[in-house]
Amino acid sequence: MNKPLVGAFLAALLLGAGAAPVAAAGPAGNASEVSAETAPRTTYAAPDAVPAAKAVTFAGTVALSNCSGSVVRSPDSAPTDPALVLSNGHCLESGFPGPGEVVVDQPSSRTFTLLNASGDGVGTLKASKIAYGTMTDTDLSLYELTSTYQQIEDSYGIQALELETAHPTAGTAITVASGYWKRTYSCDIDGFVHQLKEGRWTWKDSVRYTPECQTIGGTSGSPVIDDATGKVVAVNNTGNESGQECTDNNPCEVDENGEVTVREGINYAQQTYTMVPCIATGNKIDLDREGCALPKP
Repeated sequence: MNKPLVGAFLAALLLGAGAAPVAAAGPAGNASEVSAETAPRTTYAAPDAVPAAKAVTFAGTVALSNCSGSVVRSPDSAPTDPALVLSNGHCLESGFPGPGEVVVDQPSSRTFTLLNASGDGVGTLKASKIAYGTMTDTDLSLYELTSTYQQIEDSYGIQALELETAHPTAGTAITVASGYWKRTYSCDIDGFVHQLKEGRWTWKDSVRYTPECQTIGGTSGSPVIDDATGKVVAVNNTGNESGQECTDNNPCEVDENGEVTVREGINYAQQTYTMVPCIATGNKIDLDREGCALPKP
């Protein structure tokens, strides 16, 4: 997780309005956080041509008080379902969940600023509950909103981002879209990390970015979007800030043999395809559903 909002904000002033660590408010793609809460263009293509990549915009992203996020849907979500907002577990208003802690169906009245394609705030969305949140094995939170997808589209003309259902691949061109900073970061998926350790937490099969994605505090919770499909493949969450080994804000990589690697200045995200089997009819989170492998309370 990255620096807190205040630290990230100061960094932005010094470095220029642009990056945020995964955690909370800041210009790059780290998992640093701030204190816990207190239509694509269509072009003609020949029959056998590869479809043009979709332009990634801010439409559907949201800004939290200390982090970034996005309105997301599974392929089976219905227009009348209560919408879901995706962010990081370390962005929860209740603070960082401890190792092994899983938050389910906890009442919440948190609000989110919805952005349009240009990054302008167009409205405020409100949560009814934290449907799911954890920092064990992954670092994610899902809020259930008081609005349905159809209501959001009717009011603001904005559709939810769709969650990819398959494991991403190395070399994929991606964009990290931060609603908090209204800034995007473009790079590729460099590879995947067996275990990513940061302080007390361990995350599995994490996405490692190529160096171009220099995310910062405040970008935590940003959707990681596949440039070719426009679908969400991961959620931005942390980065190694100063070269330390396995400490807060300095995650280390641990391979299958237990060998530790430190990559200073490299940032990471947590895959999201694993969430899709856990989203049942009505957008309800069902951790006992077939194929769902998210940690349980």
